Amino acid sequence: MEKKTFSPPASPAAIGPYNHGSRIGNLLFTAGQIPLNPETNALVEGGIEKQAARVLENLKILLESEGLGLENVVKTTIFMIDLAEFGQVNVVYSRYFESSFPARSTIQVAGLPMGARVEIEAIAHY
Repeated sequence: MEKKTFSPPASPAAIGPYNHGSRIGNLLFTAGQIPLNPETNALVEGGIEKQAARVLENLKILLESEGLGLENVVKTTIFMIDLAEFGQVNVVYSRYFESSFPARSTIQVAGLPMGARVEIEAIAHY
């Protein structure tokens, strides 16, 4: 199987030496998405709910660029600065994944790029 990488022009620019995603076989792996505005490449203003929504919108951009949607996601990993905000992230997350929720892990970390409060990566299937 050959690996294909992608970085859609509609996504925020990568902030390091990586691609936004990789596809091998019928699986797509995304890089972690932080709450960057795709037009400005700046972190969105506001609290955890606005940041979580922007992250999930960025994830949708990646999936749609490869002909997929959130319904194709089988696993997500959420990285958070403060698990006390877990409930707020769940509220936003449930607006994007309405049924047939993917498997998920949530991890509290000491820091995220650019001062983000949340980052989400995903695995999807074709």
